[in-house]
Amino acid sequence: MSMTRRRALTALGLAGAGVAGVAGLAACSGDKSPVWNGANGDDGGDKPAETPPKATVSITGPAADAKDVPASAEIVFAATEAVDTTVSLKDAAGAEVKGAMHPDGKGWLPEKSLAFGTAYTATVTSTGDDGKAVTATSTFTTMAKPTKLVGISSFLADNAVVGVGMVLIFRTSRDIAKADRAAVQRRLMVATEPFQEGIWTWYTARELHWRPKEFWQPGTKIDVSVRAGGLPMGGGYYGRRDSTLVCKVGSDLRLVVDDKTHKMSVYKDGKVIKTIPVSLGRPTMPSSSGTMIIMEKKRNTVFDTMDAPNPANRYRTPVEYAQRMTWGGEFIHAAPWSTQHQGRRNVSHGCVNVSMANAAWLFTNTLIGTPITTKATPRRLEYGNGWTDWDKTWEQYVKGSAIPYVAPAEPTPDPSASPSTGPSGTPSPSVSGTPSA
Repeated sequence: MSMTRRRALTALGLAGAGVAGVAGLAACSGDKSPVWNGANGDDGGDKPAETPPKATVSITGPAADAKDVPASAEIVFAATEAVDTTVSLKDAAGAEVKGAMHPDGKGWLPEKSLAFGTAYTATVTSTGDDGKAVTATSTFTTMAKPTKLVGISSFLADNAVVGVGMVLIFRTSRDIAKADRAAVQRRLMVATEPFQEGIWTWYTARELHWRPKEFWQPGTKIDVSVRAGGLPMGGGYYGRRDSTLVCKVGSDLRLVVDDKTHKMSVYKDGKVIKTIPVSLGRPTMPSSSGTMIIMEKKRNTVFDTMDAPNPANRYRTPVEYAQRMTWGGEFIHAAPWSTQHQGRRNVSHGCVNVSMANAAWLFTNTLIGTPITTKATPRRLEYGNGWTDWDKTWEQYVKGSAIPYVAPAEPTPDPSASPSTGPSGTPSPSVSGTPSA
């Protein structure tokens, strides 16, 4: 580990060179050699210098005796020549605080935010390959509970089963300035089983998305730990609380719509299992080409565009088996009124029209997060018109991260206990949009 401050340990040896003189030399005896005091090592003499420990350690944060420390504090330390390092954090009563190293290895993070207005003592012990341990300590006091708070909430509910294209979405209750985004992003930690490479991107100033590099592997277990309680978020605001999200990826189902053939191909585990005739947006209202994901499913709804500027586009129509793809109002839905056109020509207002039977089958088999790619239409999908994360290449996507992207290694070994999770995040309000038919 990098070292910011070195403690020099100096061992002082005592040089026993005092000579008392010659004792009892008899005149002309010649039969005994002079005896020097200390010659047998009993009375002084040279002593070997003690070898200092190889390892060094220092705590760089929170500083010793620091006051008003945020409740989100983690223990940051520097150690050299250490083969083993342990971290202990105790409150004023001596109770142990559980925690673990942050996955990036830059600090030891308590498993939940610390109590406000409380004293804590951190102890970091490092041991070198010589078996000698060195210790550093820091006692600090957390700040009083702040009044300006920022909430972070998840779109998904705990234990949701999602499609292979689902992105993890978290929203903050106020805009986060660019200067503060890296600190916030670093406290949203994603663990997957099996491991999958992925990254957060700032979709807006108050919305974070995480997507894997490739579509999820079916059956993947996802665990998100939001460690934002007491975290400074700029402008005197602090994170309201910690939260978690646990969900699972369902089967590998993908939809591909080709405007040239007026067909939808349904893939499961890489094989086409169904081909469905479709009618897309008419020439004056073309459907979007790009990769989207299903964001919302409604068994019955009403498409109401009576406030559209163009009177020709105003309608109020009951619709069944509606699945939203964009905020602008593109859905997959049953359209029995256009069955004769499906597979032949485009007559919709931008939606993917299918028969009642095919709409019911799709509604049964898809999930929130099932990806749908539409191609060969005259209109390009607008980024941000829905959850359009997959419409960017990986190289483009990582640019939205506030933390420079580095391809990950395996998870960082943890010198302490594994962190546990807190209460689930509260689902955020849905965003409305105008449907197309």
